[in-house]
Amino acid sequence: MRLLLLPILALSLVASASAQDVADADADRQARPCHYDERFRAFDFWIGEWEVTVPGGAVAGVNRIDLVETECVLQENWTSANGGTGRSFNYLDAATGRWHQLWVDGRGGHTRYEGEFRDGAMRFEGTNVYGNGTTTMMRMSFTPMDDGRVRQFIEESRDEGQTWSVWFDGYYARSASN
Repeated sequence: MRLLLLPILALSLVASASAQDVADADADRQARPCHYDERFRAFDFWIGEWEVTVPGGAVAGVNRIDLVETECVLQENWTSANGGTGRSFNYLDAATGRWHQLWVDGRGGHTRYEGEFRDGAMRFEGTNVYGNGTTTMMRMSFTPMDDGRVRQFIEESRDEGQTWSVWFDGYYARSASN
């Protein structure tokens, strides 16, 4: 009889531990839903500390992208080579499947973008409001490159989308501290 009770007791302990593991996993999924939803991970290639250069190699600035709010938001912290600053908050609207970025700079300007990851890049379109109240249309892409860098390409239209000009073309290389 004792020999029969030992396997039953062992199975009971395993079943109890497995049930607790499932309960713990369910609780973690509820506490951190963005961690488990792959749609929220589409922009993770941008996370890290970066030195940003323009074509020709001049340093444009440094940027730190952090994953915050239980992995639901990417927070950007930009400092340009000439001391200008800006921040953005990037998040996925789970209802629409669209990404949003709100960029705010240290000169009173802001840009609201909406977009998606397609054709190998995170692509946004939006409206920019300069500190003086002037508005322009913007489109922006972040493209992960095979060498580990990320290219950020921004175009601006001052005539409601009739013509576009390059506003920024930058290459992100991971800082040595990454």
